[in-house]
Amino acid sequence: MLPLYGSSELLSPLAEKAGVFFRNAPTGFQVEPVGKVGTTPLIMLQELAALGPDLRGRKIGISLSAVWFVAPDITSYSYEGNFSLFAASELAFGNALDFDLKRDIASRMLQFPRTMKKSPLLEFALRRLASGGPLDRIIFYALRPLGKVQNAVLDLQDHFEALIYILHEPKSRASLHPQMIDWPSLIAKASETANASEKQNVAPGTDQHVAPRRGDAWFLEQLGKARQWTDLELLLRVLTEIQARPLLLSMPMDGEFYDQMGISRSVRESYYTKMRALAQRYNFELVEFEDHDEDVPFLDHRVPQIKHVAAPHLTAKGWMFYDRVLDDFFHGRVPRG
Repeated sequence: MLPLYGSSELLSPLAEKAGVFFRNAPTGFQVEPVGKVGTTPLIMLQELAALGPDLRGRKIGISLSAVWFVAPDITSYSYEGNFSLFAASELAFGNALDFDLKRDIASRMLQFPRTMKKSPLLEFALRRLASGGPLDRIIFYALRPLGKVQNAVLDLQDHFEALIYILHEPKSRASLHPQMIDWPSLIAKASETANASEKQNVAPGTDQHVAPRRGDAWFLEQLGKARQWTDLELLLRVLTEIQARPLLLSMPMDGEFYDQMGISRSVRESYYTKMRALAQRYNFELVEFEDHDEDVPFLDHRVPQIKHVAAPHLTAKGWMFYDRVLDDFFHGRVPRG
């Protein structure tokens, strides 16, 4: 089983999406999608920290949406809708992370105060962590026994919910004889499907999102102030501490959209360069799909914008490239973007 963390792209109805394509383990493994609309690195890192030692040495896929890194910040609505008290409490009171990393994460979590109403104990502990002072550190460690009790109660609830999910989730029959996949043929077929869908999308009368003119300077400013870069680095630090083995899959930028905005391809390269530098800093594998920046059928352009920035999902073609990368990664081959 290969967990794939991501956001709304995981909910696509397409048969090519990884959770469906690998359902019967055609090459010897299944993909378990983890995430929903509004799941971002700040939520992912809490969920991963909660699992902690269970992920040591485990391969994990992390799907990243380019829009996160050119929008100022995530909305409180999306964060609150994905917030898990169990994961947050386990992060704070568990043993998976060191104090310094907890301190940096706590400072970010406290920027969404409404989630703290679920547990005054957690809020108090996070404030002690975020302060990081000697007295606050002593108080935090004094609170840990209470936090452990809270975690035990929440863990029982979480296991009960997991049991309900397992009982009601349709069982898939895994292949006993892994197949040799003809990836070029599957990609060609998926490309035809995506091209046909794109033609319908631009048919007369189709509602099109008009990209406002911005320019290169605006893009670089957005890239520089987007808080998701901080969250992504926190996520990579968590993955390092729990000793997981992640593959980062970064969707390409919607080149057609940015061309309309007056943002040059050369300036968009700043995004890819920044993403590569961050992955290299933590020695994690990264596939950016940069060659598909202006490959129109790779992305579904009918998805609403986020803060006037394109937020496309993967098409059948895009998912088939994702699937090949995940297959390479799971079987120890160099992922091909």
